[in-house]
Amino acid sequence: MNLQDLVRETFAPGGVLSRAVEEFKSRDGQTDMAVSIARTIDTGGVLVVEAGTGIGKTFAYLVPVLLSGTRALLSTATKTLQDQLFGRDLPLLIKALGLPLRTALLKGRASYLCLQRLEVARQNGNLGGHGVLRTLARIESWAQLTRTGDLAELPGLDERSPVIPWVTSSRDNCLGAQCPQFRACHVNQARREALAADLVVINHHLFFADLAVRESGMAELLPSVRTVIFDEAHQLNETGVQFLGKQLTTGQLLDFARDLLATGLQQARGLADWQALAGDIERSARDLRLLVGKPVSGAKLRWVDLVPAQLNGVDWQDGLAGLQAACRRAVKALASVSEAAPDLARLLERSSAFVDGIDFFSKPCATDSVRWLDVGIQLSLVESPLDIAQTVRTRLLAPASQDGPQRSWIFTSATLGADAGLNWFTESCGLTDAEISQVKSPFDYSVQAALYVPLSLSKPSDPGHSLQVADFAARTAATIGGRTLVLTTTLRALLTISEALQSRFADCGELEILVQGRQPKRQLMERFRLGDQGGGPGCVLVASASFWEGFDVPGEALQLVIIDKLPFPPPNDPLVEARSKRLEANGRSVFNEYYVPEASIALKQGAGRLIRRETDRGILIVCDTRLALMGYGKRLRSALPPMRELSSEYELMQELLALTRASTTDSKCS
Repeated sequence: MNLQDLVRETFAPGGVLSRAVEEFKSRDGQTDMAVSIARTIDTGGVLVVEAGTGIGKTFAYLVPVLLSGTRALLSTATKTLQDQLFGRDLPLLIKALGLPLRTALLKGRASYLCLQRLEVARQNGNLGGHGVLRTLARIESWAQLTRTGDLAELPGLDERSPVIPWVTSSRDNCLGAQCPQFRACHVNQARREALAADLVVINHHLFFADLAVRESGMAELLPSVRTVIFDEAHQLNETGVQFLGKQLTTGQLLDFARDLLATGLQQARGLADWQALAGDIERSARDLRLLVGKPVSGAKLRWVDLVPAQLNGVDWQDGLAGLQAACRRAVKALASVSEAAPDLARLLERSSAFVDGIDFFSKPCATDSVRWLDVGIQLSLVESPLDIAQTVRTRLLAPASQDGPQRSWIFTSATLGADAGLNWFTESCGLTDAEISQVKSPFDYSVQAALYVPLSLSKPSDPGHSLQVADFAARTAATIGGRTLVLTTTLRALLTISEALQSRFADCGELEILVQGRQPKRQLMERFRLGDQGGGPGCVLVASASFWEGFDVPGEALQLVIIDKLPFPPPNDPLVEARSKRLEANGRSVFNEYYVPEASIALKQGAGRLIRRETDRGILIVCDTRLALMGYGKRLRSALPPMRELSSEYELMQELLALTRASTTDSKCS
């Protein structure tokens, strides 16, 4: 029996999966997707699959890979999804299929406890207050028990904890083979296990970081792999451009200054004025940040010439020169003592890299790239390619044309485009010659979901629009007792809407308003999924950015998704601007071929939070009249699942009341 027939038999009613996996339900779309992947594994080549929500794409790609017996690499978007695949889905299927396969989980080094840096942290008296010391003590206790060193296994550790950089390594500060803990290193252990495994689970960040710097162990792993699968592939392009360019941050320089001072005093005290050297670098890095002025989170300054927009050219050049001079002084001091200890030798490499990096950003930007200044608490100097197309064609797909078995590449996601060719994805990723497959969702959206556009609201450009959205969200969320996700397109809108909702419900306590950034993401998701169970208030979550996708809340805990406005890309973003100019130079329509497809994909992702299984019911509200009144609104609506469209607020309220026993007159805050 060939692989395609074996896959078809495995997914069939009464087949292996239906007998061994309790929650499995045979779906034609899932089987068709799995058979297409099996065919690609047999023949080699590239397959792009857009699999609608509810298809069960995880099983659809895992089963043919596992049954094929080929060595495989599976990359997904986040570490959370990695953990889910490795800890839940893979063990379940391997047991069900009765296969003696070895799997491995491989993350970036910052995910693993560094035993050497933990030892250094123990000796550091300047870590911080009692909270930091308590966290460090917890990590020390856990370090005695863990086998993998994966910090995700430590319960209750906040991913934003300031202790994490002290107890993990980076490419900059890792000592490599010279480290005293090299043999016991958790990162090296994870890489050894990956090299010995039949299937390795990684993430997109790790994949592209390795393409850029060749330091994660992928260089040895990828050549031995026959099948590569990218899940959540819609994130590939934006992830890739982060790593395929150049980046220098004041945060890196401040970390270096801290390490320089600590290591210099510990291992070369009296051989140089380490305090002065570190102080010069720290001061120069902070001075460069101060040149930009007040921190504006997420602001990006265009950088077409030698100086970023809005900055004084002389001051900027002087700031870079001063920073480079401080790094050169560190290079000179470290060169005289680098043979005394591996830590000092690594610091010499880092300081030399900073000198080279500053020199790079003192010269003009490459013609096929875009450069900008990312402004936040720290300052990031960034230059990146406009997309990953050339890298994919020349560094991933081209080697497959050599003699020997052809590698299979599978790219899949629920959202890859708004047309039959999935051009939004395939063009930017260099996959225009790939086989394309689109598998529709099994959900009956006309029954399960409705769409409403409130025409009474002002235009999104109106200064009062966000407050109107907040008022509308308050009324609708109160009607169904919470169960509402409000997705915003900007952080400013997030703050305005969340503050208005918190003020509205502060006194009555009828609803709890959860706000992205106020708590760790994991805690927000857990609280929202709990909803009003246990007698507590219902929840409204106001979020942006990462909550537009990957936020999975099946069931009644989420029945209303409100989007503040159409998610067009910001025209003043340097990367958006550069991509637009490239289209213009080729005689193409920027709005129709870039802005509308980008908005379609983002809108589809946000709407996808609503219906997650066959029994879900819910309403999508898009608070942007352009969706109903502008000509391009029809294109955007066609990208959404085929929901019923509500024509009035009366119809909306009837739909809301059908979702709950509560009524508008029951609301204490109405």
